[in-house]
Amino acid sequence: MTDFAAARYFMVEGQIRPNKVTDHRLVDVLSELPREAFVPPSARGVAYVDDDLPIGKGRFLLEPMVFARMLQAVGVQETERVLDVGAAGGYSTAVLARLASSVTGLDCDEDLTAAATAALAGQGIANAKAVTGPLAEGYAQNAPYDVIVVEGTVPEVPAALTEQLAEGGRLVAVVQGSGSVGEVRLFQRTAGIVSSRILFEAKPHALPGFEKKASFVF
Repeated sequence: MTDFAAARYFMVEGQIRPNKVTDHRLVDVLSELPREAFVPPSARGVAYVDDDLPIGKGRFLLEPMVFARMLQAVGVQETERVLDVGAAGGYSTAVLARLASSVTGLDCDEDLTAAATAALAGQGIANAKAVTGPLAEGYAQNAPYDVIVVEGTVPEVPAALTEQLAEGGRLVAVVQGSGSVGEVRLFQRTAGIVSSRILFEAKPHALPGFEKKASFVF
C-alpha cells in the first residue's frame, strides 16, 4: 500500500523545493493537498511521479515541478479570481482554490468535469466550480479573471483567453517552440495591451482544442 503522505513529502522536498519554488503559501498547499484524490484509482500509486501523469482519455496532469514553477511565476493572491484551463480531474483547480478567492476549473470533457466536481466536494473546497466547454474559448461567463493558468502545451495562446484577463491580469501557459521543447510564458494585460516574456523551458503534453487551423495556398 502506498504511503501517500510520505510520497507527498518527497514530491515537495525532492521535486519542488530544489527547483527554486520558495512561495510559502504554494509549498504549504502542495504539502497538504492529496494529489491522489484527484486521479483515477489506477493512477493513485504513481500520483506523485516526477513527470506528466496520464489520467486516461489522452489527458495528463502536469509534472509537479513544472506546475509549481508556473504557479509561483503567476503569483496568485488571496483576493483574485482565477480561470484554470484544462482542469482535468480538478487537482490544479483545488491547489488554486487554496490560493485564490475563487476559481473556475474549465475542461472540455464532461466526465473529467464530473470527476473534478466530486473530488473538490470531497476535499471540502467550496470556492471552486468545475465547468465544461471548449478550452480555447475560455469561460466568458465568469470573466474577467486576475489569473489564467493553462494546464498544458498549446501552439499559441488565443485572443479569446487574453481578452478575459482583467487589467493587470496574468496568464501562464506552455507555448510550443520550434522544436520538441516548449516555452513557459507569462502574459500580462497592462493598459489594454498584452505582453509576454519567457520564463523557462518545459515539454508538457498538449491540450486538446488549441490546434492551429490549416492554411491553404492557392
